[in-house]
Amino acid sequence: MQTPTQTNNFWQFDSKYWVQKLNSSLNGLSQKTAEDILANTGVSRKQKTHFEKDLFLFLGQFKSPLMLLLIGSVVLSAFLGDNSDVIIILFIVLSTGLLSFFQERNAGRVVEKLQSMIALKCTVVREGIVHEIPANQIVSGDILTFKAGDMIPADCLLIESNELFANEASLTGESYPVAKEIGILDEKTELAQRNNCIWEGTNIVSGTAKALVINTGDQTIFGSIVQSTNKNIETSFEKGIREFGYFLMKITLILSAFILAVNLLNHKSVVESALFALALAVGMAPELLPAITTIAMSAGAKRMLAKKVIVKKLSSIQNLGEVNLLCTDKTGTITEGAINVKGVVDNSGEDNEFVKMLAFWNAKFESGYANPIDEALKKLSISNALPEKIGEVPYDFIRKRLSIAVDTASEKMLISKGAFIQIAEICTQIKLSDGSIESYEKHQNDIEAQFENYGVNGIRVIAICYKNISQNAIQKEDETAMTFAGFVLLSDPIKVGIIDTINDLKRLNVGLKIITGDNRNVAKSIGISIGIENPIVISGKELFDISQIALEQKVKHTHIFAEIEPQQKGRIIEALRKSFTVAYMGDGINDVSAINVADIGISVENAVDVAREAADFVLMEKDLSVLVDGIKEGRKTFANTLKYIFINTGSTFGNMFSVAIASLVLPFLPMLPKQILLTNFITDFPYLTIASDNVDDEQLAKPGKWDLKFIRNYMVIFGIHSSLFDVLTFLTLLYVLKVKEASFQTSWFVESILTELFILFIIRTHKNFFKSQPSKYLFILSILGFVLTVALPYVPFVANEVGLVPLPIFQLGAMLTIVTFYIITADLLKVWFFRKYRSDV
Repeated sequence: MQTPTQTNNFWQFDSKYWVQKLNSSLNGLSQKTAEDILANTGVSRKQKTHFEKDLFLFLGQFKSPLMLLLIGSVVLSAFLGDNSDVIIILFIVLSTGLLSFFQERNAGRVVEKLQSMIALKCTVVREGIVHEIPANQIVSGDILTFKAGDMIPADCLLIESNELFANEASLTGESYPVAKEIGILDEKTELAQRNNCIWEGTNIVSGTAKALVINTGDQTIFGSIVQSTNKNIETSFEKGIREFGYFLMKITLILSAFILAVNLLNHKSVVESALFALALAVGMAPELLPAITTIAMSAGAKRMLAKKVIVKKLSSIQNLGEVNLLCTDKTGTITEGAINVKGVVDNSGEDNEFVKMLAFWNAKFESGYANPIDEALKKLSISNALPEKIGEVPYDFIRKRLSIAVDTASEKMLISKGAFIQIAEICTQIKLSDGSIESYEKHQNDIEAQFENYGVNGIRVIAICYKNISQNAIQKEDETAMTFAGFVLLSDPIKVGIIDTINDLKRLNVGLKIITGDNRNVAKSIGISIGIENPIVISGKELFDISQIALEQKVKHTHIFAEIEPQQKGRIIEALRKSFTVAYMGDGINDVSAINVADIGISVENAVDVAREAADFVLMEKDLSVLVDGIKEGRKTFANTLKYIFINTGSTFGNMFSVAIASLVLPFLPMLPKQILLTNFITDFPYLTIASDNVDDEQLAKPGKWDLKFIRNYMVIFGIHSSLFDVLTFLTLLYVLKVKEASFQTSWFVESILTELFILFIIRTHKNFFKSQPSKYLFILSILGFVLTVALPYVPFVANEVGLVPLPIFQLGAMLTIVTFYIITADLLKVWFFRKYRSDV
C-alpha cells in the first residue's frame, strides 16, 4: 500500500503509523501542541461570530415580502418627489425592526448559554494524564478513551478494544450494534465494514476502547453530512404556527390587492393608494408571530433553567406543555437512586463472606459502564488482599451481566454478576452454605423461590457466580458451566416527597407509568408504596406474546411495565403515543430508543452521553418535582404564544379589515399609511411583553394543544365584534359628529390603538379581565401606550408630521365611550366563548 496524502482512507494503516504521522504518542499530545493545532485549524465546526449573527438577525427583521415592498414603495415615492412621508415611515419601520431585533438577540443569547451547559465532553489522554474536555477542543492526534454510553466526537482509529460494540445507525442505518476491533483493512472497505474505526455521531453500546483521533469537525463523515443536510425537524406547534401564518398572509394579500385595485379605479393617488395598501398589509399581517414565539420560548427556557431544567431545543417547550403522560424508570426518580447493600447472602439466605468477596472483586475491577450498584459494592469491607485483574467482559443489555477474571496467585477465577435469570442460565453447579458443591438443577426451585420472595418484599436482587479458569484472556463465550454463589440484596428507598410530586402531576392532568427492567414483584411493591392501588403490571416476557394493536389498548390501563428489555421500551412508548402525548425520562443506554420515540425525551445531567444527546430536555437533578415545574413553564409559554395569536386574529385583524372596507366608501383614506404603521409600532411594545406575562392557574392545569378550528372560531366571532364597533365609530364620526377628513382619521387612529391595547387585557385570561393580574411590564407599557395615543394629537410637531389634529373634548369623549362599551362587551363575549367552545387551548 502507498502512503496516503490525506486522512480519508486511514483504516488501511495501523495505529503506529498514524501516531507517528500525526506527531503523537501513546501518551497523547502535549497540552501546548494540542492548543497550537486547535489555534491553527479552528474549532471543530465553523461557527459565525457574534457580529455576523447579529447582522443576519437584524437584516432578517426586514426580509418579509410585505416589508420589502413597503420600503421599496417609500423609496420610489421619494424619487417621484413625494418626500413628506418618507422619513417618518422609514423611521417607524426601522424602530419596529430594532425592537424585534433586540428581543430576539437576547433570546438567542439564552439559547447559546443553554447549549454551552450541555456541550458534549470526552475523555482525552494528554502527556499521559487523563482529562475531560469539551468535544470541540479535541484535535487530530489526541488519544481518547471510551466506555459504554459515550458519544464519539471524531473519526478515530482503534488502538485498544475490549468487547467493543458501537451503534452506527446514524451513519449506516444498521440497527444492530457493530463489533469493533483493532486491525488493518483494505482501502476500498465499505463504511459499514470498517470495524477498526469508530465514527463521530455514533456511540459505544458496550465494552471499552482507546482510540487515536484522525479527523475532526467538518472533515469527519458525520461533519460532511451535517453540512449537506442541515435541516431542522418541525414540531407540531411550529407547523401549526407556520400554516396559520400563511393562512393570515393569504387573506391579507388578497384584501390588500383588492383595496389597491378599487382605490385606483376610484382615481385616487397611485403612490398614496399603494402605500396605503402595503401599510394595511403590514398592519394586518402577524409580523410579530415569529418573534413572539421565539421570545416566549427563550423566556420559558430561562425560567426553566432557574428551576434546573436545560432546554436543548426551544420549540420542544411547546410540546412539553402538551404532555399528559410521563413514563420513567423508578431508580433515581421514584426512589432515591442511592443504592445500599442490605446483604450478600448464600443459598440459605445467610450472609456469606465468600460471596461478598466475589461481589466486591467484580465491582472493584469493573472499568466500563459506571453504575450505582458497583459504587455501593465497592464500599463493602473486605479483609482479603486484592488479586490481580487479568481480564474483563463488559456488561451489555443482551447478556445483562459483567464478568471479571482475577489471579489470586493460588488460582485464577472468572466472576460474573448480573440479573438473576441471566446468571442462573449459565450455572450448572451451586456452592451451598456449608461449602459443598452440588448440581444447580437440584436446588433450582428453591433458589427461584428465594428470588421471588425477595421481590415480593421489595428487595432488589442481583446474583453472583464464578468458576476456576486456566487462561488469562477471557471472552463472553467463557461464561458457561459456572457455579452459583449467592445473591446481593439491594435497597433503594422511596424518595422523600415523591407522593406529593405525583399528586402535583395529577393536578396538572399528567399521568405516571413506570417502565423498569427490575423484577415485577419489586416494581409492584414500589408502585403500591407510592399510592398506586392494585397496580396492573405487564412483564417483558408477556409483551412478546401481545400484538402491537392489542398492546395499544392494553397499555392504557397498565401502571407498571417490569422486566422490560431495552428494545421493548420503544415499543411501549409507540403504543402509548396512540392515546397520550408522552414524555419519557431516562439516563442509560437502554433508555435511548424510548427517548427517541417519545414526544418529549428527558434525560439528566449525569446521564450517559448518548441519552443526553437524544433528549429534548436535560434535568440538572434527577427529580420529578423539577419536571413538574418544567411542564408548568411549557404550558405558560404555550398560553402566552396563543395570546398574541388571539389578539392578532381578533382586534388587530378586525380593525385593519374595517379600515380597508371604509376606504372603499369614503372619499378619503380612513387612516394615512403612516398612521397605520404608527398604530402597529405603538401596540408592538406591550405585545412583545406577552412572552413573560402571568398565566392563570386554570390554564396551567390542562395540557395545551394546537387547535386551528378553535382559533378560526375565535377569529370569526371576535373579528365581527371588533368590526361592529368600528362601524359604530364610522357612523358616529360621519353622520353624528360630521367631522372632516383629518379629524376622522385622528379619531379612528385613537379608537384603533385603544381597542388593540385593551383587548390584550381581555384576551390574556379566560376569566373576567379584572380577576387576573397581568405582568408588570405589560401593564406599564400598555398604560404608556394609552397615554401616548391620547396625547399625540395635542403635540403640534408630532401631530402635524403624522397627519393628526387635536380632537374636541366631546369628540374624544365619544371615542372613549365607544372604547368603554367595546371593553365591556368583549369581556362578556370572551367569557361566553371559552365556556361554549371548550378546548385544550
